[in-house]
Amino acid sequence: MTGTQGERSLTPEDRRRIVDIAMELARTGQTADLLDFLDHGVPVDITDADGNSFLMLAAYHGRAETVQALIARGADVDLRNSRDQSPVAGAIFKGEESVVRFLVGAGADLDAGTPTARQAAEMFGRTRLLEVEE
Repeated sequence: MTGTQGERSLTPEDRRRIVDIAMELARTGQTADLLDFLDHGVPVDITDADGNSFLMLAAYHGRAETVQALIARGADVDLRNSRDQSPVAGAIFKGEESVVRFLVGAGADLDAGTPTARQAAEMFGRTRLLEVEE
């Protein structure tokens, strides 16, 4: 499909591919490349088919630099996926202290989601990660 002045419109399939590529960048911590996608108009809080945002994937996979950059770009630290999981609960589950620190510092709600971050910390014996809150 072409638009005016030779511009090409993205098909839904093109959009899905772009989101998939960008999600992989978040998952693998390729921060600079992910930020290029954001600079070219990909919304910071876009989600994949499972409701995961860039921040959720970066947090879950322990990509502290990417988490910090996404927070700086205005990512919603409390945006939960389709299973009602929050980024901070995912980071606690994985034991990612630096990621938890960034999310809590950015105001992540420790009582949001299922399980909440507090419940996840209790379940997995990681309550020490919540000490960054104080």
